[in-house]
Amino acid sequence: MNTLIRTELLKLRTIRSPWLLLTAAPLLVVAGTSGLVVSGDRALDATAQSQALAHVGLASLFTLVFGILAVAGEYRHQTITDTYLTTPARGPVIGAKLLVYTVFGALAGVVSALVGLGVAATWWAGKGASFAWGDSAMWTTIGGGITWNAAFAAIGVGVGALIRSLVGAIAVALAWVALVEGIVGQLIGDLARWLPFNAGQALGAAAEPMMTRDLLPRWGGGTVLVVYTLVFAILAVGTSVRRDVS
Repeated sequence: MNTLIRTELLKLRTIRSPWLLLTAAPLLVVAGTSGLVVSGDRALDATAQSQALAHVGLASLFTLVFGILAVAGEYRHQTITDTYLTTPARGPVIGAKLLVYTVFGALAGVVSALVGLGVAATWWAGKGASFAWGDSAMWTTIGGGITWNAAFAAIGVGVGALIRSLVGAIAVALAWVALVEGIVGQLIGDLARWLPFNAGQALGAAAEPMMTRDLLPRWGGGTVLVVYTLVFAILAVGTSVRRDVS
């Protein structure tokens, strides 16, 4: 397994697209945090801090696509055959991808959080407000957002294993978030709370969420997201073991 992990790390070091993708994630946090301060007339208090740092979780859309690249990217560039010829046991290969991409998804969340904290503190100082570094609700929101980033990276690996077309996998994943959870979710009412993106929102939500949609409690969202992560991991391994590479 150590060799497979080193191989995945080597692959990540030699290609640029995953890093370009993860670099865009903090920009979303910067834009979201700045937009909250500029467009709103709310007081810059501890509640606003938590709402600003809730954008860390939304960066999980980038780690989701990042995870998809792990398997679907190899099919696109036709390197998956060499990967499986080098290590015929496909289960450990997918396991190494899940581990590496989940860790990097979490690290991407940490970077987004650090950037978000810096931007928020700068805005607060510029507005003459005191930034409460010790606010526990803000740190809970950040922790939930980082976990959401890690989970979506693992789910992305599963999606990429199930849908081998890179473009198709990304399109399906983003369409799920925008259409199924965004539109169809409104039709099924409270059941929408149990869908992956909504579970992530519950996990990384601010102490007082800005949205009016009912979400699961934070612990419930975390539990549901863990279940989805495990399901997609099992599907990724099972599908890759049984499916013909060609």
